[in-house]
Amino acid sequence: MMNAVEASERLIELVRGNDDIANHADGCNAGTMATAESDLGVTFPPSYRRLVEEFGTWDIAGEEFLGVYQTPAMGQKLLGSVTETLDARSQYGMPPDLIVAMFDGMGGLVVLDSSQANQEDEYPVLVWNPGVVDRESMERLGDDFGSFAFALCQRAVTRWRESD
Repeated sequence: MMNAVEASERLIELVRGNDDIANHADGCNAGTMATAESDLGVTFPPSYRRLVEEFGTWDIAGEEFLGVYQTPAMGQKLLGSVTETLDARSQYGMPPDLIVAMFDGMGGLVVLDSSQANQEDEYPVLVWNPGVVDRESMERLGDDFGSFAFALCQRAVTRWRESD
């Protein structure tokens, strides 16, 4: 069984090998990554960090991940996970130890729970809905981001290719 960072490496290969149905930015350097973590007050888990370093933000076969990126129009402002996490905290009272990684398409946020780091410093992937305070009631999507994201994207690519 592969670990979370190995799953992230497999996802990188999947995105690069399916460039006709994938998009990504140019990655995220160490300085930008450190600023993002400082702005959020949390450290990214290794598997998420690896993907953000590689792509910044990315999508494949309809699955979109927020990542961390900047645009010329927004200047130095960090977009993606940073903006969405800070907005969810201020507007909806999302707990400060959650990091928004993507939208679930049903009004919830797919988050990484930094309060529950495992032995590899990976965080579980949960769905947070505005107003939810009880973590036991939050849907758990995976034990770590790399494995969750790779499995999700692998299924999406398979469905996409089969529908061609």
